[in-house]
Amino acid sequence: MFTGIIETLAEVVSTKKEGGNLLITIQTPLAGELKIDQSVAHNGVCLTVTSIQGNTYETVAVAETLQKTNLGQLAPTQFVNLERAMVFNGRIDGHLVQGHVDSVGECISVKEQDGSWLYRFRYPKEFAALIVEKGSICMNGVSLTVFDVSNDEFSVAIIPYTYEHTNVSKIKPGHLVNLEFDILGKYVARQLAVRN
Repeated sequence: MFTGIIETLAEVVSTKKEGGNLLITIQTPLAGELKIDQSVAHNGVCLTVTSIQGNTYETVAVAETLQKTNLGQLAPTQFVNLERAMVFNGRIDGHLVQGHVDSVGECISVKEQDGSWLYRFRYPKEFAALIVEKGSICMNGVSLTVFDVSNDEFSVAIIPYTYEHTNVSKIKPGHLVNLEFDILGKYVARQLAVRN
């Protein structure tokens, strides 16, 4: 489990196809604090650390992950948002995030607003029941509050700290982002579907 509070930006050193999988090498000062078999969220996608060497580590995204996320578009010199799994005796500053991306969304606009930024995204309509006005969403691993919600679009406001310390600043119209909808909404929707 994660919280959607990004610890650091990390650089992609290399990517390599291995069958249907993608081997990703990441460079970060956090590498020395990681362990093999540890879970780390990469742009909101929970992946397992498979090897560590100095300030780099490797992880693998399987075909299922590549189909549902934007990780297949990663290339050297790009940056990913990293968050290590939460510690259960700490504060949850964002919201409960599983690292299991539901879908990708498309950025449709970015507007600078005198010190903050307004982003608008389009998402698949089949997830409309899982997103509510002033609710939480995890976008590229970042816990955000949504507003101006419609059946296939929503907006988020980005503060300067988030803009400067995550890869949100690199997102432009047409870019795809990873979306994980709030797990509480998923459980409620599932219970209602089962009862009906």
